[in-house]
Amino acid sequence: MSKESERDGSGAVEAVAPEGRSGPEGPGGRDVGGRELTAGVTMLATAVAVISVLVGALLAAVSLTGHVFGAWTSPEPLSPGLVGAAMAGVAPGLFVIGRARVWEEVRTLVLPLALVLVGLLAVTLLNAGRLQAAEGGSLVLVLFSLGWVAVLGLLGVTAVGCLVGQYLKPARPRGRRIAPLPGWSKPFLAVLGSAWSGIGAGLLALPDFWAGFVPWTVNRPDAQALGVWALSLGVGVLGALAEDDLTRIRPALLALPCVALAVTLQLGAHASTVHWTSGPGLSLITMVGGLLLAGGVGRLLLSRQTRLRP
Repeated sequence: MSKESERDGSGAVEAVAPEGRSGPEGPGGRDVGGRELTAGVTMLATAVAVISVLVGALLAAVSLTGHVFGAWTSPEPLSPGLVGAAMAGVAPGLFVIGRARVWEEVRTLVLPLALVLVGLLAVTLLNAGRLQAAEGGSLVLVLFSLGWVAVLGLLGVTAVGCLVGQYLKPARPRGRRIAPLPGWSKPFLAVLGSAWSGIGAGLLALPDFWAGFVPWTVNRPDAQALGVWALSLGVGVLGALAEDDLTRIRPALLALPCVALAVTLQLGAHASTVHWTSGPGLSLITMVGGLLLAGGVGRLLLSRQTRLRP
């Protein structure tokens, strides 16, 4: 076929590969256009998923026992437990990235992932004096903190390199949106994404001030680490809003409710240490519930669209 595009029966323009050149294909062998997903991004996602399951589950499990375990000293076990819960919760979405064919179907999860890796590395280095290795904790904690720095450094540099390589791939026009977001969901996603992004940016940039709005006791590295995760969640939600297509955010739709459920488990286990009746406590309930609702409803709508599509 020599045409660059052809018009379907509904009048929408869909990308078609030029003659002699094949492009990324979607269901049914139809060319969907976009940047072909690189092997580097797929391998990075799988490696981070495995590490997240192992390390995240360890942090979350120790926190559930009421003990503090992390790369730096924390006043309470809840903060490292939440970091571990977020790590473990995002892993299911990372594992399915290998099924995608184009970058546009995974960037709502990979870009926040890169933000987490680089952000946590920066937070760790900025608070190096509070690391277990610097303060002389137990041997296990010292070794864990050293491994934390080494692995984050490797993954952070690798993530930047993978993104550069991904954007060097030639881009082709994407086809029409298959399953646009319903109009009623967009204001909700805009508010939810802005809330997480705003709070995350505040905790990251001004931790000493914004730590007072966290409904439990945190120190500077705790506040900044939680800020990195909050900012990445907000970026992911706003990215899904920008994509405006449920088929392009499949991995993110899987990760979102898993993160919300893992975080809810940690908050429930440490309910006595959280000031639930305060403004920040009520806001936290609303925002975590929003993540669960957005992910659950999104997956329901996507499955319905898949069944109805011929």
